[in-house]
Amino acid sequence: MRIVLFFLLLLHGYVVVQAQTPLRGLGNRIPRGGGGGGGMDSLQRRDKKEDSVNIFYRYLDSVQQFRLDTAVNDFRTRFPVPVTYQYLGNPGQPARSMLLQPESRGGFDAGFHIYDVYRWTPERARFFNTTKPFTELGYLLGSQTQQTIQVLQTQNIKPYWNLTFQYRLISGPGFFNNQRVNHNNLMLTSWYAARRKRYNNYFVITSNKMQSGENGGILNDTNYLDDPVYENRITIPTKLAPNTGFSRNFFTAPINTGRLHRDVTVLLRQQYDFGKKDSIVTDSTVIPLFYPRLRFEHTFRYGTQQYRFYDRSATDSFYWAAYSYLLLQSPDTIEVQDRWREVTNEFSIYQFPDAKNLQQYIKTGAGYQFLSGRVRTGTENLYNIYVQGEYRNLSRNKKWDITAQGQLWLAGYNSGDYRAYASLQRVLSSKLGSLQAGFENINRSPGFVFDNRSSFYVAAPQNFGKENWTRFFGHITNPALRLRLGAEYALVTNYLYFTGWKDPRQESTAFTLLRITGSKVFRLARRFNLHTDVWLQQPTGNPPVNVPQVLTRNRLMYEGTLGFRHLRLAAGVEARYHTAYNADGYSPLLGQFVFQDSIRIANRPDVDAFVHFRIRRFTTYFRLENLNTASSQNGFGFTRNNLAAPDYPYPGLVIRFGVFWGFIN
Repeated sequence: MRIVLFFLLLLHGYVVVQAQTPLRGLGNRIPRGGGGGGGMDSLQRRDKKEDSVNIFYRYLDSVQQFRLDTAVNDFRTRFPVPVTYQYLGNPGQPARSMLLQPESRGGFDAGFHIYDVYRWTPERARFFNTTKPFTELGYLLGSQTQQTIQVLQTQNIKPYWNLTFQYRLISGPGFFNNQRVNHNNLMLTSWYAARRKRYNNYFVITSNKMQSGENGGILNDTNYLDDPVYENRITIPTKLAPNTGFSRNFFTAPINTGRLHRDVTVLLRQQYDFGKKDSIVTDSTVIPLFYPRLRFEHTFRYGTQQYRFYDRSATDSFYWAAYSYLLLQSPDTIEVQDRWREVTNEFSIYQFPDAKNLQQYIKTGAGYQFLSGRVRTGTENLYNIYVQGEYRNLSRNKKWDITAQGQLWLAGYNSGDYRAYASLQRVLSSKLGSLQAGFENINRSPGFVFDNRSSFYVAAPQNFGKENWTRFFGHITNPALRLRLGAEYALVTNYLYFTGWKDPRQESTAFTLLRITGSKVFRLARRFNLHTDVWLQQPTGNPPVNVPQVLTRNRLMYEGTLGFRHLRLAAGVEARYHTAYNADGYSPLLGQFVFQDSIRIANRPDVDAFVHFRIRRFTTYFRLENLNTASSQNGFGFTRNNLAAPDYPYPGLVIRFGVFWGFIN
């Protein structure tokens, strides 16, 4: 694997160097991009006397350009878990969305998604362009030595060649037994655009190593959470990994019962355009321009994936009594894993009807994917052949934005899968905002974890049909009123899920789900604002789906400068609440959230107090989280824990401090 990565790095460097030509007279000028990061305080509106960096980025399959968001009113932009997700008590542990939604990526799926919010993928890679080298260092420290370390370094080594490096560590022992987390994410990106703008080269390497302990949840024979003897939560007995102990050393502390998910992806995309040359001539500079009419694109993707569960004290585990005989490979050890290797080649052709509008194009393409897996039945070799098409038109006046996409898998393991998506957005006016309406239909094969060839398939063999999602959605955005409203209606057939810790199931009866969303900023006083987000969702019938009917987050805060020119301050309280519902359980062996309808979770609102501020490029976060756990039942303490899932409590009071510091080199 290392030899392959080294070879690809050498190949990429050779291709880019061969394509380089010095830009005489152009200096460090970069093209101006539209779009924004969504924050009120961004580099787009920076004080030019404060710094001189000009930086923007784009995503691999997006035509929009963004600038770094430096707003400080939402900590979730720095926290790895979105506000609509639940995680099993310690940041970095398995997480699930409280909003029912399909897996939108078509084609082959190994079936493991509990760490998706922590993974870095080429689709999430940011390709930067900057006038000066820029570095951002971040460090978050929470109670029980929860730590997040982040590094971002980006620079243009040539005016149109940027290299970006990102690294993140998420680590912490947790508040309960065997909750240790140790995630390492690494990403390297390169974006090269030739001088005459005919050739573009995008290169990405992502590496994710995600490891966390599994305790099976706390024992629920008695109410340990209310017993003052167990005020130190690490002593509460758990179903797995008894007496693991506690260590603050995140470099050497072993995980004897847990999961390891590891993946590496290398992506190389090359584009070459045919069209019309032009230039802008000033007194001392000639700036070449190019208007493409036809583009050829090739994308090469290589990836490896490993999904592993292990328990080195299985005979002492409460959880394995029912079916450990299926899995024991030695007197006291269980180890289960699937491993995959992927090679994909994709070729596409773009046609630009309007040469001066690169955001209007027609794209057609085809791809071949080869998959090799080491699973329960040995080595499995699979393949896929697919075709795709796309039409995109963001009009020159920026009022109309049309997107239509389609993919169809013609042959192979995922033969018959497809995805169709269409969206129409219209900017009405500066006062009325914009209106979007859209449609999506996904027909997809079950993830390989539902295939009895998988090492994680421990139930009786079954045959499952393709899952189908049909969605209609619409959104209204009004910046003047600081308001966003949305609605989504979904029809689901052949819904796939797990139940009873190990049993895969498929719902034969179709059901629907209606979801309404709203986001509004209320101005209460000159500097005091209330930010409100609401999600309402209601399935029809009685499907095997666990979602709360109401989920809301409210942030009441002061936002201002306190009279200091370079200060940006946000201070207040934040509360998240969901109505009572039967939250999904969790299966450590399968690495899946499982449907259950016997345990109802009715939590207090999650309440946090915070002070966030930014001075120039230095940002600080100070937070008191889970204030809702305060209790005087056995003397005052923060012991009334909310539950993320049955037998998986959140911790009590968490004090969190973080700093992010940007440097212009």
